[in-house]
Amino acid sequence: MASFKIEGGRKLFGEITPQGAKNEALQILCAVLLSSEKIQISNIPDILDVNNLISLLRAMGVEVDKIAKGTYTFKAENINLNYLETKEFYNKSASLRGSVMIVGPLVARFGRALIPKPGGDKIGRRRLDTHFLGIQKLGADFEYDATKKQYSIEAKELKGCYMLLDEASVTGTANILMAAVLAKGITTIYNAACEPYVQQLCKMLNTMGAKISGVGSNLLTIEGVEKLGGCNHVILPDMIEVGSFIGMAAMTGSELTIKNVSYNDLGIIPDSFRRLGIQVEQKNDDIYIPAQKNYTIESFIDGSIMTIADAPWPGLTPDLLSVFLVIAAKAKGSVLIHQKMFESRLFFVDKLIDMGAQIILCDPHRATVIGLGEQLHLRAATMSSPDIRAGIALLIAAMAAEGTSTIHNIDQIDRGYEHIDQRLNAIGANIQRI
Repeated sequence: MASFKIEGGRKLFGEITPQGAKNEALQILCAVLLSSEKIQISNIPDILDVNNLISLLRAMGVEVDKIAKGTYTFKAENINLNYLETKEFYNKSASLRGSVMIVGPLVARFGRALIPKPGGDKIGRRRLDTHFLGIQKLGADFEYDATKKQYSIEAKELKGCYMLLDEASVTGTANILMAAVLAKGITTIYNAACEPYVQQLCKMLNTMGAKISGVGSNLLTIEGVEKLGGCNHVILPDMIEVGSFIGMAAMTGSELTIKNVSYNDLGIIPDSFRRLGIQVEQKNDDIYIPAQKNYTIESFIDGSIMTIADAPWPGLTPDLLSVFLVIAAKAKGSVLIHQKMFESRLFFVDKLIDMGAQIILCDPHRATVIGLGEQLHLRAATMSSPDIRAGIALLIAAMAAEGTSTIHNIDQIDRGYEHIDQRLNAIGANIQRI
């Protein structure tokens, strides 16, 4: 298992460009199963989760060709459904949570799918009810084998219907959407997720010949079509990586320019950082972070303590709360971090407390950070990354700490961040992969 050794206290300077969006890539790659024609996708991030999904698709029979860095073509003309019965498929898909999104395309095009209970981050329960209930309403039958921990899904014919999702699940919406585009009749999905990455999936599917309206809203209408064709698609920059770089610049007091961020797709992320007192300047489609010695957390208009909480889009993405938590430790003032969606994502704060941060873990969902401003002197530490987002938060803390820190289990970071050590070293960090 690889580790990072990080020399803290170094300033960053220069420009960095975010990778393609991990969460969009996982949806888009599953969508190639909907067509037998060639599909070209650009700006694919070179990260563990995405590479594992590409490997899974290739093993299923998808023809995959790498055209250039980040650009691939996919042709799902000859899919081997028998492969779904193999132990190799079980192991590959069980280790990758994003693999659940192959269910919608497989059932829509081939009438059946198998999927083990998926893995991924250890951040608490992440139920699949929304996925399965939505696809069931379209006419699929689900069976769960508790011994094998495997779902079996079959459908003789999918038929469009009206459905109200019990939660605005991003992957659930994507899965149901991909099943509905080939269903007979009209499907209406209310309380659909409307994140930019779901919008991107809708745009891609429409380019392929689907008929989806209401894109960008929480009410999607899908008129089923007989088949889908090929297309060219470009993945958006990763908003989570953009936010991570803002946090790194603030925590290390560095001047940094983040290039080509697709600013209009960042939603309230820039303003959320400004609420912590961080200067975030838009320059065309770039973000400029000037070097700041300190920053002060705002309070609400009535003087009460600031709360940073996650919410479905256009609210703040839960994937950035770990970053907000760590950078708040260096701010002046106090803030309540409220992680509503996952009950185990804040448990990494004990590592930050050991390093010298003033944080009170109220319960599995809430932590109060007492920002010490310039009085904060983080100590170097040896720690382990529990998940992707906590991993990047610990890396940010280590970059700001005094001395040399070690982070183990960095495969978790590699799942979501492309060659992060090399890219940060190019702008002044000193991160050694061991």
